[in-house]
Formats: sequence, structure tokens, C-alpha cells
Amino acid sequence: MPQSLARILVHLIFSTKDRVPVLTPAIRAELHPYLSVVLRDNDCPPLKVGGVEDHVHLFFGLSRTLTVAKVVEIVKTSSSKWIKTKGPEFMAFHWQSGYGAFSVSQSDADAVVRYIENQAEHHRRTTFQDEYRKFLERYQVSYDERYVWD
Repeated sequence: MPQSLARILVHLIFSTKDRVPVLTPAIRAELHPYLSVVLRDNDCPPLKVGGVEDHVHLFFGLSRTLTVAKVVEIVKTSSSKWIKTKGPEFMAFHWQSGYGAFSVSQSDADAVVRYIENQAEHHRRTTFQDEYRKFLERYQVSYDERYVWD
């Protein structure tokens, strides 16, 4: 019986609209597990989900049948609707329009998990914008600064 097998690891990063710091510790304590369930329910096994008050990092195995763009659409739409149910202060919540998706080799998976686990410490020293620029440069992604931030 033929099988189609794949193991593609993706590190997905996106921020709140205009990087507004609305993801409080309390909401993150619920949001990160929620995002993990959305990934799992779409055959994208989560390896680590984390972030800070203005952005999230999702590290997962990409489904054999979904594109990265479709996973982003599913995750953002579902979580945005969910966050809006968490109180009137979240009624205007939105994620940024864009995202960054980066491939990760299996040999680097543990390092990515540690990186996501240490987001609070990391962001005492660097902003989301600087972190994101470093990812774009490391992965040699061409970008136009005018269109990266929203």
C-alpha cells in the first residue's frame, strides 16, 4: 500500500494589529493552548506555541494537505474570534495582516522550542520589529519595510 509521508517543520510568527500589547499573561495562558488545539485539529502537530504581549510564535509540523497560507488563515481566524469572546476589551482585536513562516530542520527543532520558551527574557532586550527583521535577514527574505508592519 503506497503512502505519502512528510515532515516539514514551520516556525510561524505574527503580531497583533499595530503590535498593540493586548495579550496579557492571563489571556496568553489560554491562547497558547487554544492555538495548539487549532493546529492539532488541522493535522499540524504543535511542537511549541508561545509569545509575549504583542506577538505569537507557533512551531509545528505542516499537514501534508494544507498550505502554510491556509494554516495561517485557519489559526488567525479561529483565534481572533475566540479572543473576542474573552471580554469587551477584546472586541476590536485583530492580528496583523501578514506573517512570517520559516522552515526549520529537524536538527534545530530543540533550539526553536527553547527560543519560544524564552520569549519573555528575549524581549526584555529586543523589540518584536528587531526580532522579526533578524529572522527575515537570517532566512534571506527580501522585504519592503513600508509593507511589513501593520
